[in-house]
Amino acid sequence: MPAHTYSIVARDPNTGEMGVAVQSHWFSVGTVVSWGEAGVGVVATQSFANPAFGPDGLELLRKGASAREAAKRLVDADEGQDFRQLAILSRKGEPFAFTGEKCVAEAGHEVGKDCSAQANMMRKSTVWHAMIAAFESTEGILAERMFAALEAAQSEGGDIRGRQSAAMLIVRGEPIGKIWKDRTIDLRVEDSPDPLKELKRLMKVQRAYESMDAGDVFVEKGQMQEAMRSYSEAERLFPQNEETRFWVAVTLANCGKLPEARRRMRAVVRKNADWKILLKRIGKTGVLKVDPESLL
Repeated sequence: MPAHTYSIVARDPNTGEMGVAVQSHWFSVGTVVSWGEAGVGVVATQSFANPAFGPDGLELLRKGASAREAAKRLVDADEGQDFRQLAILSRKGEPFAFTGEKCVAEAGHEVGKDCSAQANMMRKSTVWHAMIAAFESTEGILAERMFAALEAAQSEGGDIRGRQSAAMLIVRGEPIGKIWKDRTIDLRVEDSPDPLKELKRLMKVQRAYESMDAGDVFVEKGQMQEAMRSYSEAERLFPQNEETRFWVAVTLANCGKLPEARRRMRAVVRKNADWKILLKRIGKTGVLKVDPESLL
């Protein structure tokens, strides 16, 4: 399965989070390249990719193998090893990478501190070095640092064929017992003329919805001031989203700020009358503490 691409596996030593970020001129590259499990590690399998390296690599890490040991066992057992490119990073932050002798040039990898960058079929042989330099020199959360590495690769010329898809997967350093929360980021751009631009937009949208989720929890607990802060942050990150604007208006009403709530709700309803129907429905649940008609 071809997955000629550039990718980075990395870990944040402060939070323990681990991730894979990738871009390629290949459809839905994230479904092939990116593998990860909270408390275990992450794997990137590419070039003429062997997708089994993903789950099998994680299983070896789960059983106590180091990244180097896991990679060696996978590669040694693979008849197509000369065409493979593989990077593994364990929860301990010990990255290891392999580039087969028959990977299409320009191809190579570089291991840095808590990270490894690997690429094949690139325009220049400087891509993987630029990725490591960008990751190590960028401040911020793991997602931002990994995205900086992708941008650096593209600035160096990227994939000689162009670009089509991108993905970012980040898992927790320690599982929290809730599988749906162990992946903190799982975003894929399957087919786009500018996948990094779209991935960056989706990262911002995800942060907005994380604030929305927090607001919903506060609403359930009746903590309206806290909910208002969360919803307002979501609105700041994603101001054109009707969903965010609707819930900001609801929360303002529940906080007793009816004139502002009414102004906002009327603007939402003018754009899409279906929100009026939903407003009346949530009024019957007790989520809205005022008469829905007072906001219309």
